[in-house]
Amino acid sequence: MELLPGIARWVHFLAGTMWIGLLYYFNFVQVPALKAAQGDGTAAGITKHVAPKALFYFRWAAVVTWLAGAALLHDRFMDTFLLAEGYQAMGVGVWLGTIMLFNVWAIIWPNQKKVLGIVEATEDEKNKARRVAFLASRTNTMLSIPMLFFMAGGWSHHAVYFGY
Repeated sequence: MELLPGIARWVHFLAGTMWIGLLYYFNFVQVPALKAAQGDGTAAGITKHVAPKALFYFRWAAVVTWLAGAALLHDRFMDTFLLAEGYQAMGVGVWLGTIMLFNVWAIIWPNQKKVLGIVEATEDEKNKARRVAFLASRTNTMLSIPMLFFMAGGWSHHAVYFGY
């Protein structure tokens, strides 16, 4: 059974790298690039071909990251989620990751479907959806910094971050 935690750790690590990497891509590359592309009329390539595929991997990497993390915690899941004694640091990271997962599926994705034309919406609805998705994505970017810190502050790195 020693193999299962190792697999869960690598799946969690790889999916998390994809999730946060795509989050940073959206916020630091795609959003500014779309502004420039709208100015010269080339935004359709991004919104039609790149964004839907990137959003697919983004949202499923979020789910796989969360599930693999839960599997990795195994019998410590409830202690971590409830911030029990000795589990507070990692628990904060788990809660931040959970909030981020919620933002991806409940706020960003439904609004991006309107923006990309996957779901019909008026121009006003698209503009509102664009702003809401943008703000939720920026929120996730900001939450990712303490989330990564506290997740790394778990059992294997606890002394490095907290000195004991």
